[in-house]
Amino acid sequence: MMVSFRLVKLLALLVFVGMLLSGCAGKKAPVDVSAASQDSPAAVRDSLRAKFVMTIVDSLGKEQELDAVLFSVPGQRYRMELTGPMGIGVASLLWTTEKWDVVFPTEKIYVEGVGYMVGLIGDNTIPMVPIHQVADLFDGILIPQNGTVMSESDSAGFHVVREKSSTGMVYAYGKKDGNVEWFMRGGRDGKPEVLRFSGFKEFEGVRTPETIVFERDGKMFLKIRIKKVARNKTFSPGTWHLNIPKSYKRIGA
Repeated sequence: MMVSFRLVKLLALLVFVGMLLSGCAGKKAPVDVSAASQDSPAAVRDSLRAKFVMTIVDSLGKEQELDAVLFSVPGQRYRMELTGPMGIGVASLLWTTEKWDVVFPTEKIYVEGVGYMVGLIGDNTIPMVPIHQVADLFDGILIPQNGTVMSESDSAGFHVVREKSSTGMVYAYGKKDGNVEWFMRGGRDGKPEVLRFSGFKEFEGVRTPETIVFERDGKMFLKIRIKKVARNKTFSPGTWHLNIPKSYKRIGA
């Protein structure tokens, strides 16, 4: 089953979000979701493998569901594999501190770049994604750490906190019953981008939302449903090698 070029761009942009990943040692105390790390990954976190289902919504509102597996050594390297119906490979992503690549074998194309923002520069229809922020979500880390509180209020059943990160980003989040249930910031074009968290449960001792919904300008464009998280994993060297045939065409250059 071929994936449309538009969907390919969406996947590349999100990179799937670079591989949402991260992890704490299994014997450590659960991560405090009120303390996050968006500006930089946590100093010491162990390797992690996560299985999840990703639902992508295109501009016409059509949804496509993909199975995903993520391999992570937080802050150092991430590998993600996406498969469609009948287990057909849809995309492979590899991110390291030197560079990142996303390969789409059914389309025989790939995207490459450098830095922690993964996606296609110059396309405002899909937001660029800071890979470390997404990776932190699998650790139950839902908001930036060391933010400066600008205001606090109670609204619609939520305790709403507005903060500024060390990089100057202004954002807000809402808490209810001790859980961060939404996070909001302005996108590159000024339109609001919101992450909604629900179904909190323990994944190997770390309290994490089972479902994460990404919205832009009030519309969902991505949903993640976590199925399994395993920490303290050892990966083979081949995990960190992504083969790109010379015949594949590079896009976004």
